[in-house]
This record gives sequence, structure tokens and C-alpha cells, in this order.
Amino acid sequence: MARTPTLILFLLPLLATFSVCFSANIFSLRKKNSDRLLSSAVFPLKGNVYPLGYYSVSINIGKGDEAFEFDIDSGSDLTWVQCDAPCTGCTKPRGQLYKPDNNALTCFEPLCASLHLTADQQCESADEQCQYEIEYADHGSSLGVLVNDHFPLKLTNGSLAAPRIAFGCGYDHKYSVPNPPPPTAGVLGLGNGEVSIISQLSNMGIMRNVVGHCLSEQGGFLFFGDELIPSSGVAWTSMSSESIGNHYSSGPAEVYFGGKAAGIKGLTLVFDSGSSYTYFTSQVYDSVLALVRDDLKGKPLEDAPEDKSLPICWRGPQPFKSLRDVKNYFRPLALHFTKTKNAQIQLPPESYLIVTKYGNVCFGILNGTEVGLGDLNIIGDVSLQDKMVIYDNERRKIGWFSTSCNKFQKEGQSFCEPEGPLSILSGNYYEYIPKIF
Repeated sequence: MARTPTLILFLLPLLATFSVCFSANIFSLRKKNSDRLLSSAVFPLKGNVYPLGYYSVSINIGKGDEAFEFDIDSGSDLTWVQCDAPCTGCTKPRGQLYKPDNNALTCFEPLCASLHLTADQQCESADEQCQYEIEYADHGSSLGVLVNDHFPLKLTNGSLAAPRIAFGCGYDHKYSVPNPPPPTAGVLGLGNGEVSIISQLSNMGIMRNVVGHCLSEQGGFLFFGDELIPSSGVAWTSMSSESIGNHYSSGPAEVYFGGKAAGIKGLTLVFDSGSSYTYFTSQVYDSVLALVRDDLKGKPLEDAPEDKSLPICWRGPQPFKSLRDVKNYFRPLALHFTKTKNAQIQLPPESYLIVTKYGNVCFGILNGTEVGLGDLNIIGDVSLQDKMVIYDNERRKIGWFSTSCNKFQKEGQSFCEPEGPLSILSGNYYEYIPKIF
């Protein structure tokens, strides 16, 4: 299970860049007013739901070309990276250590204040460093100091920027047991709190407060800003007004199975790219699993308790090589948002099943109550694959549409972001440099 934060006490930022190409035929880019400089940034992703269990993005920090690999997480705000300091529970890539350079934020900084949700953390002096501590729903955590540094960005309008972003320099990390940490240098928080990277970029006037992702079996892509959002064809639902922390949540939703209402209603759903799998509360989980099991009666599948990849697995007459071999045995699920017309997340079998290395098929929806998620219902990566998911924090809406996220760099007439030097400015200012052809 990848990180699934539920307590959000932090702050984030981060970004970087590599040569990113994308297809003009995939998305209908909306026209923007020519007199404003707002743009977007796009990043390729690596990873998958199984066997890796996470998606990551490579990002540069600072004036050099040092890149860091981050686990992407729409369920939390804080971006943090492993600090080059004595550490406990250090991240695995020991070659990716961030070296602070007298750039820690002080306790009196506004972003530091937004980090601490309680009044018991008082600043003792003007030069006291800003400490952060974040705890995730899977009981993992990170402790460190807030710093800020340049995040070089190549923008979709052909401009370059290097804003100074605040993020965590972590030195004490704990991980959920028995889940090992992913081999990344830190976490890229994509939430909508004040300290999130997209909130900071938006406050600087670089791009709109919109973030999204498109996940696939081969990686996919991540984007900041609204330039890639089609003008039509997107299903939208409102973010919950009573969201937990700064999670991206919506509801109420109703479960459909095989195209028919299943009588499971009133769900508030959290969209979380930091969770490999989808989690329902015990009552919802038991009901959905019962529907699936009943529908499998008479089909050539048997329980495979020896396969410990996930709690529920089935074997067939012969080992399965891919989901194509097994998906016809299962009916589609859907999550219908009852207060919004035509807002329904389709979950074909590929969106709630995996095929393991043992050739069995396993149920990618898990019991969240059993792992300490309380009353959270989480839509994880397995159900977000091959959907472009958009978190529009300005309109307070979540949108999605089905697409092949592998097409991003493979089809149509491609164009790439420019290569070239960045202009590094101090403070919260940035400079755009025209593309040179």
C-alpha cells in the first residue's frame, strides 16, 4: 500500500523538469486570454499499481541539475525530500539527498503558521527554524524542517520559470509495517492546502490552482495548471464542503454493479493517488465483495488463499497472463454521484482487479476499516488508471474522463517543451524566458 495520508499537518512544494513531449491530438487545449501569463507544466510518471505499487515523478531542485524521485500523493499537501543530515528511517536512494544552504524558513513565516493546526507550537525566537511533522493514514510519518529553493519549470506556453518553493527537508521517517517504503527520495504532495506546491505556484501567478494526473500500466503523466483540460467531455462533481483535512473528496455516491444500482448509497469518496488500491469501509466492502462472489458462481474460478498478493485472489483453469484473459468473468462496477447529472466513474474489471506473478487474479478493493482508515472510502490508483483526473481548486470541482494514458507521448503530432537556461530569481518572483527556435 502506497502512502494514504489522512492527517494533513504540513506543507509542500516541489517541481522539476525534463524534456516533456505531448500530443496536440490528445487534448483540446482551451484558449486563454493573450494578456495573461498563466500556463501549465507537465511531467512524465514512472510506476504501476502492480507489482511496484506507486507512481513517481523526477523533479529538479535548486540551481543545478540534481533530480529527485518523488512518490506522487493527491491525499496530502506537504512535499518533502530526504535531507542530507543524520536521519532515522532514511529513504532508500542514498544518492538523492537534499543539501540545505541556510534556506530554512523561520517559525514566523506565514507558510509555517499554516502548517501547524494547533496553537501549542509557539515560536520562541525570530530565527527559530520551522519544524514540520506529518502523519499518514497508514501510520507512516515524516519529521523535518521547512526550507525553500528554486524549482525549475518548463511551461507549456514555451516559457521557463524558476519559482522559489517551500518544502520539507526530512530527517526522521517511519513507514507502515509490513509495507516497505518505495525507493523514492520523498513525497510530492498534490493536495489543496496553503503549503501545497500547486497553491504556492497559483499564489505567485504562474498557473491556475489546478492539478491532475493520468495513470497507466506504464506510468502516465502529471500536470499543473489548466491548459490540458478539454473544453468538453469531462464529467465534473463538486468537492465536498465538509472534506476531511484537505483531501480531494466528493459525494454522496451510489454503487452500481453490472449496470444496476446495488443499494449501496451515501458514500463520500476520497481521490488519492498515494494509495495503490481502492479502500471501502467494512460494510461497503463486504457488500461489494458479496456481489462479486455471487456473480462468480458457476464460473471456472476458485479461491486462491495461498496467493498473499492481496487478501482475496482467485485461480483459473490455467494461469492468467493478463487482465484480458480474465476480465470477461467479472461485471463492471460504477460510482454514481447522485447530486450531479451524468457524473459517474466507470470501474471496468481492469479498474478493480490485478493479475499477480503467480497467474491468479486478485480483488483490488480492500477493507479500509481493517487497516485503520476509519470511515474513509478511498479511490486509489487501481481505479484511477486510464482516466485523466482533474482537481480544480478554483472551481472546487473534481473532473475525469476515460482515455489511454499511454497515448500521451505516442500518438499524433508531438511538440516538446524547450531546452535552455533558466533565469533564477530570488524570493517569490520568477521570470519567463521566450522560447528560442
